[in-house]
Amino acid sequence: MAPAEKKVIISIQQVSKSYQQGKVKVNAVNDLSLDIEEGEFTALCGPSGSGKTTLLNMIGGLDLPTEGVIKLELQELAQLSRMALSHLRRDRIGFVFQAYNLIPVMTAYENAEFVLALQGMPKAQRRERVMSILKQVGLQGLESRRPDEMSGGQQQRVAIARAIVTHPAVVLADEPTANVDSENAEALLDLMEELNQREGITFIFSTHDPRVMKRARRLVYLRDGQLDPAA
Repeated sequence: MAPAEKKVIISIQQVSKSYQQGKVKVNAVNDLSLDIEEGEFTALCGPSGSGKTTLLNMIGGLDLPTEGVIKLELQELAQLSRMALSHLRRDRIGFVFQAYNLIPVMTAYENAEFVLALQGMPKAQRRERVMSILKQVGLQGLESRRPDEMSGGQQQRVAIARAIVTHPAVVLADEPTANVDSENAEALLDLMEELNQREGITFIFSTHDPRVMKRARRLVYLRDGQLDPAA
């Protein structure tokens, strides 16, 4: 029997993004088309200023294209209302940021639980889900620690727990290994690779870290806001 054909989860069609900096127009992404299939473990690579983070932010609906179409699970992001887009980000997309972006006054448990509370999940169900996820990411016993009581690697594990606790379709990770040492970087990549393979979550990284590029099963090279044909 032939293997089941994977479906396109993210469709990027002739997308451009420009910004105005004073009197200068900056083209961050320029007429870029790309499809990402369900279950991919893909890295967007390229030098600083190549458009990696801008593209990642548009895929996540944090920014919208100046031109072109981006669809997530067949929904065109630019056509959604502000509330619908917010709910899509909450329910279907996990974000892992370079600077962790944890809420400093909340514990590891509370940071991971927060989005489930926004979804209206009952407290007992939230607790079961969060404790299970924290165990998966190696934070069992650290549930009550606040971010300032944790190492960089531990904080990034909380960020990963928060990103996957809703069982999202896709996790977007912007330079997730940038602020951790080599040992923690490898451990975090082990964790994300395992989650990709076991849970089928699609991971898309923005990175110039060779360790991430080595692990990725697909590399998409960008230069000057476009796919780099020479890569």
